[in-house]
Amino acid sequence: MWISFIAMGLMIAAALLIMLSRCKLKGIFRFALSFFSYFIFIIGGLLMLLVMIT
Repeated sequence: MWISFIAMGLMIAAALLIMLSRCKLKGIFRFALSFFSYFIFIIGGLLMLLVMIT
């Protein structure tokens, strides 16, 4: 159960960081934050898949 909360938190954080990077940042900071955001989104998605499978 706690893993699902962590997964949801990671996905929410990723969505907020992606919105921040697209609206407010430019250049290398935008790329770096977007890359990090997509990485934690994938981790959250995999954790959610793990919860659904088990």
